[in-house]
Amino acid sequence: MKKLSLRSICHLAILVALEVVLNRFLSIQTPFLKIGLSFVPVVMGGMLYGPLGGAIVGGLGDMVGALLFPFGPYHPGFSVCGALMGAAYGWFMYMDSPRYDNRERLPLWPNVIVPVIFSCAVAGLLLNTLWVSQLYGSRTYWGWFIYRVPDELGMTVVKTAVIPALAPLARRLYKLNIVN
Repeated sequence: MKKLSLRSICHLAILVALEVVLNRFLSIQTPFLKIGLSFVPVVMGGMLYGPLGGAIVGGLGDMVGALLFPFGPYHPGFSVCGALMGAAYGWFMYMDSPRYDNRERLPLWPNVIVPVIFSCAVAGLLLNTLWVSQLYGSRTYWGWFIYRVPDELGMTVVKTAVIPALAPLARRLYKLNIVN
């Protein structure tokens, strides 16, 4: 990734704000599932600015949202997981990467599937369940794990369906030289 310019920092700040709004106000929450599109700004940050940009949007978006509009007590592990998810999206879907199909600047399917599985299975299910079990000790880790499996499976399907639709938007922003 290139050095972050003031313009890039402003773009990342807009993506952080968008992530906070999508996560805290525009997600559907049921007793068993939380489905939302708060991953979209994180993916866009990773696609346009690489692993560092994705990590900034994911980590800061979670921290700012948790501090301004909390759902419960704050645990820094959630912000670390958000940063890891953003870095994974940036690592696999950064537009200047050789892993991209350079003719159309579209991500190849393994570059979509691998970060989605990492974000849902490793960061979302394994690590975030650990943080939840530390905060709310009424159940064991495996009790929370079983409880969170349907949510992560649902979000895996949503992310796999939505992320390829974001590639044309990212490609258009890239061609317009909005990203520097």
